[in-house]
Amino acid sequence: MKIVRFILGLSLMLCAFMLNAQDEGFQRFNDAIKSRGNSDFRIGFYNVENLFDLVDDSLTRDEAFTPEGENRYTFSRYKKKSVGLARTILAMGVWEPMEIVGLCEVENKWVLEGFTKHSPLRNAGYEIIHEDSPDRRGIDVACLYRPDKFNLILYKYYRVVFPHDPERKTRDILYMKGILPNADTLHLFINHFPSRWGGQFASEPGRAHVAGMIRQKVDSLNERYNNPLIVVTGDFNDEPDDISLKDVLDAKLNPDEARANDLVNLMAPVKYKFGTHFFAGEWGVLDHFIVSNQLLKGSSTYTRPNSVGIFDAPWLLTKNAAGQDVIFRTYQGPAYKGGYSDHLPIFLDLYFNRPEQSDSSWDETQ
Repeated sequence: MKIVRFILGLSLMLCAFMLNAQDEGFQRFNDAIKSRGNSDFRIGFYNVENLFDLVDDSLTRDEAFTPEGENRYTFSRYKKKSVGLARTILAMGVWEPMEIVGLCEVENKWVLEGFTKHSPLRNAGYEIIHEDSPDRRGIDVACLYRPDKFNLILYKYYRVVFPHDPERKTRDILYMKGILPNADTLHLFINHFPSRWGGQFASEPGRAHVAGMIRQKVDSLNERYNNPLIVVTGDFNDEPDDISLKDVLDAKLNPDEARANDLVNLMAPVKYKFGTHFFAGEWGVLDHFIVSNQLLKGSSTYTRPNSVGIFDAPWLLTKNAAGQDVIFRTYQGPAYKGGYSDHLPIFLDLYFNRPEQSDSSWDETQ
């Protein structure tokens, strides 16, 4: 009888744990491993924080990341970082490599080829999308994708120009359009919004401007296509309820409030519980997956509110002096720590139901 009570009690505890995990609306490392078995298509995003080569580019501010620079950025340090990031990306795929991986803070195509040719990812079959942006530090937005699982129709980089400060430089917006294995068309935007340098309030208009550009592209897709499947991801340098995301991009915080062609921020439930970035003793949610409402309501290709997650693998975390779990960074200031990034990667799972032929025309957003 005692054994029966113990088993019953344990079952109730497990049920309660599962319900609480479901209520959180997002997944973490252990759940990310389990859920991959049910996923048909996984999209990842990772801010890889200063993935530079070793060469001083005279046109950008990258001199600190050279062997002679302030950070003493040697080949062994570059290789450890590159291999660690590659292993993390591979681990996020669990049974097989993720179908799409958005990246930011990469310096050039050379470091991406280090992933695809000379790292644990060399057998993953990834193709590279990359173009140099005008960012003064020389960091760009890029993408790795599997052509056997995502038939790329087109990609386009949108240059960001600030009307009241045309000399200001930042990262381009990457737009991709392709066909999923079930013949549906997916529209994907990958971003790295302007930083909070100078303070959140002073820097907010820059992020709002970029959000407005994406909103226009999304509206254009909604006008052109019937219920387009849209994913917007990246490092937005803003929380879910900040102006750029909640008001300008108009990404709903609650899926139940979404109507018709609305966007929904699936990372909203994460705030106050965990985060993708740790700063000044607090976790923040700066990396997001924002989806069109059609992806939550669709029958052929769809996702769920709790099908988004933060991949907080143990090797990506360390302890600070206060005993808190913090992100294992490559550098803390000029001090070398040996980690990989100051952000945790995120992922979104898609599911296929009834394959239907979707519009696959070659038109791009205006």
